[in-house]
Amino acid sequence: MKKSPNFKDGIFHNLNHTPELTEGYSLLGVIYDKLFGYHPRLSPVDSIPSQKVNLLNLPIDSNVLVWFGHSSYFIQLDGKRILVDPVFSGNASPIPGTVKAFKGTDRYKVEDLPNIDYLIISHDHYDHVDYETLIKLKAKTKKVICGLGVGADFEEWGYKPADILEKDWNETIDLGSGFYIHTTPARHFSGRGFTRNNTLWMSYIFQSPTKKIFIGGDGGYDTHFAEIGKKFGTIDLAILEDGQYDVKWKYIHLLPAQVLMAAKDLNAKRLFPVHSSKFVLANHPWDEPLAKITELNQVQKMPLVTPMIGELVNLKNDKQVFKQWWIGVK
Repeated sequence: MKKSPNFKDGIFHNLNHTPELTEGYSLLGVIYDKLFGYHPRLSPVDSIPSQKVNLLNLPIDSNVLVWFGHSSYFIQLDGKRILVDPVFSGNASPIPGTVKAFKGTDRYKVEDLPNIDYLIISHDHYDHVDYETLIKLKAKTKKVICGLGVGADFEEWGYKPADILEKDWNETIDLGSGFYIHTTPARHFSGRGFTRNNTLWMSYIFQSPTKKIFIGGDGGYDTHFAEIGKKFGTIDLAILEDGQYDVKWKYIHLLPAQVLMAAKDLNAKRLFPVHSSKFVLANHPWDEPLAKITELNQVQKMPLVTPMIGELVNLKNDKQVFKQWWIGVK
């Protein structure tokens, strides 16, 4: 960590100055607005629609993605199985029952997953690193890939140090047989409990012999998207956060229009907006992220990947069409 160019004065830093709150806003004001402001439809009344496929019997030559809500998803591509930021406990907070998953979003459990070749962790926030889930995943996970410092928690939870690959930004892991994981920057922050920025937040490119997938994690808009696009060329699928945003913290989470900008910067063929539809972490209506980006995309016309939870996304079919499942859900 101390050797990292991103680690100074005992903490990690973004590439550019990144306040957690936008200029003109205060923490007290944010708390007051959260407690006393009018924020309708934060949670759906109805159960979120979903599907459930048998992942344990999925043929190894199936090239698919399955979303579990928020930022958790499973990818099987060219014979490799990866799992990103799994949260299956039904809670995205260290305090039980405080940030509960929406009705219908907990269709999948660890027991439903096959063995995982690479467990990829974007950063250590509780809505991405879920202790209960990760304890259960130990026996199914071959390798963990994470940012500097994040591996300490996995070691404490019983994962073997030899199976944990902690990386800095701008490194490449050669997995053999034409598979690579490239570590790339993000504009965010980290911390569990009362700590801040003592571990590194990440984005990644998972490169198979046939596809390149950008795994965005969390983070605000900045120059790094264009730099990644320039370095790696065309991205077949960009997975970017679109949810839990607010103008009050615009530097650390993408606003919907910026999601489209980032996808364009990345030279993405298709865009999969995530980080929504499972937990309340911001003040917007629960379905606004998907509705807003669909509306804004009428101009840019970026092919959107918007599956319902559990729906099979065909990674080799760029023409796959998705129903706007959130319409009509109260």
